[in-house]
Order: sequence, then structure tokens, then C-alpha cells
Amino acid sequence: MQAVVLVGGEGTRLRPLTYSLPKPMAPLLGRPFIGWIIERLRLAGVEDIILSCCYMPEKIEAHFGDGRAAGVRLRYVFEEQPLGTAGAIRNAIEHIEGMVYACNGDILTGLDLVHLRDWHHQHSAVATIHTRPVDDPSHFGVVETDADGRVRRFVEKPKPGETDAHDINAGTYILEPKAIEVIPTGRPVSIERETFPQLIAQTHEVFALSTRDYWIDVGRPDSYIQAHIDMLHGTFARPLGEEVAAGVWCADGREQVDGVTVRPPIFLGPGAKVASRAAIGPYTAVYDDCVIGADADVANSIVWPGAVIGKRAYVHGAILGLNVRVLDGQGVSPGTILGDGAPAAQSRNIDGLFDRS
Repeated sequence: MQAVVLVGGEGTRLRPLTYSLPKPMAPLLGRPFIGWIIERLRLAGVEDIILSCCYMPEKIEAHFGDGRAAGVRLRYVFEEQPLGTAGAIRNAIEHIEGMVYACNGDILTGLDLVHLRDWHHQHSAVATIHTRPVDDPSHFGVVETDADGRVRRFVEKPKPGETDAHDINAGTYILEPKAIEVIPTGRPVSIERETFPQLIAQTHEVFALSTRDYWIDVGRPDSYIQAHIDMLHGTFARPLGEEVAAGVWCADGREQVDGVTVRPPIFLGPGAKVASRAAIGPYTAVYDDCVIGADADVANSIVWPGAVIGKRAYVHGAILGLNVRVLDGQGVSPGTILGDGAPAAQSRNIDGLFDRS
């Protein structure tokens, strides 16, 4: 079984973090985000995964290589320019040997992929779409189906009264070869706006499976934070590493918080160092080789690899990107996002970034 994972986006919604690291490589409690997708595909029996890349592909390939360490075969297909959801799949056609999963690379979901595959077979579908109900579908692409799950039409960002449907396209598909063959080459193509409507009109064999499984789009700062919170609570999966104390996760399984005030839940990546008298948490992830100085206070924050937080520094409700330096005694205000090196041009402030009320 094969899969195509679409990881070509520039991650504009996560800037400035994604100026120096592509969105699929954003750390998420023990793995790059895309690693959680790869693992779920592997558990569903997928052995061959094609990553459709465009933005900083070398950083993805440098980490995952041929995929053997992740238990799969990984291949990389590159777009010279963004080709859209369908165009990116078509761009990988020379590597596709039959029915294939296609996944948006910024969606974290607990969907049972085997069940989706069974549903696809049971309905002899040319394409199957995972959908999920939402209370307010006005900001999404809505999928209308009949009682058997056959897709009737797509309604993009419906206005009140335009449709009674509440199921949205959740970004995971199963496609037969003939569904991919209808996608034109050499230009951007949207699978939602062009390919699926064409298949519906020509074949009447497009089906949807609606579930209420865990689902989140991690491509925004607020949802990226929410994914951390959900995993620290075990809503989707547990962080990698060892839970050395209640709600205290260490990636390398070593107790690293002696003399530190700990407010669980927290996650410490490999090589992270927290000095005595520092306070950390709750809802805080400190990634690989970060340093938190004595008497510093870090809470409700995500700290990317290589960052250094100085003595007596105060970081609450922030995301610090790669190698950010917070000076001794410096405060980082809630809602701040700092990119690599943290010059003013690479900072951003979002009100209510860590507001979980």
C-alpha cells in the first residue's frame, strides 16, 4: 500500500517560525510533525510513502532519509512551483502503482485508516474522502452526500441557507489510478474545486466517510499549540519518551528537573537543560539542546531546538523558534512568536495565543 503526503506548503500561517524550518518539520513532542503522519500510515500497513515537496525539501530529506529508521520506504517528489493539492499528487504519478492514500501534510487525525480503506473497497469507489462534521461550516469546503455516502457536490464556504450539510473535507483521501489520471499536468490544480467535481460528474463513484475522530490543522499557531496540549493530555497520542513523573515527559527518559519547580504537564527534549531554581510549565515543551537558566520562569510556551533562555528571564505564552536567545532578565510577552535569531522583522504577536478558556 502506498501514500502520497503533501508537504509542499511554505507554512505562511506559522511565520516567522517557518522562515528557517519547513512546517512539516515543526517539532511535536518527540517527532517532527510529519513523523506522526508517517507513523500512522505505517501502522495502517503503508510501506511506501511519497512526500510531495516544494519548500525547503532538503531539510525534510536530511532528517528522514530513505525512511528506514521510520519503518517505511520514503521517496521525494519535488515541485518547481506549487501545484495545488491535485497537481502535487499528479506530479508523483510515475511512482504510484495502484490505489493510494493521499494526505494533507498539515492535518493531525486519529482517523482509522484501515476502516477508510475498507469503506473505499465496499463502495467500489474511484475516490473516497474523509469528512467530519462541524458546527459552523461557513469557513470550510462542505461535502454534500446522499444516504449511502455518495458525494453529490462540494460547497465552498457556504452562506446561510446554501446547504444543510455540516461535513467538511478533512484532508485524507483514497484514490484509484483513474482518479489521478484525470488531473491535468503542468499547472496548479485543486482537488476540491476541480478534480472531485469532475469525478463526481463523470463517474458518480466518489464517496465520503464521515467520522468524529480527533482532527486538527496544525498549520496555525493556535492549533499548533492546541496539538501540544491535546497530546500532553493523551487526547490524540502520548508524547514520545518516558513519563518520569506525573505529566513530566523526557524524550531520553532521564530525570532532568532536579531542583526545578515543575508545573505539569511539560515535555523536555533530548539534551534540554534546565538549571536549578528555574520554574517550568504548565503546558510547556522545551526541545532538543535548549538551555533554561537559573531563576528563569517558562510557562505555556513552546521552545524550539537550540534556544537559550537566560537567567531570571520570563517567558510566558510564547513560541520561540530555532536558536532564539532570551537574555538574562529579559521578558517575552504573552502571544509573542520569535523566529530564528529573533530580529524584530522575525517577531510576531498574537493576542490570546495561549488562551485555552
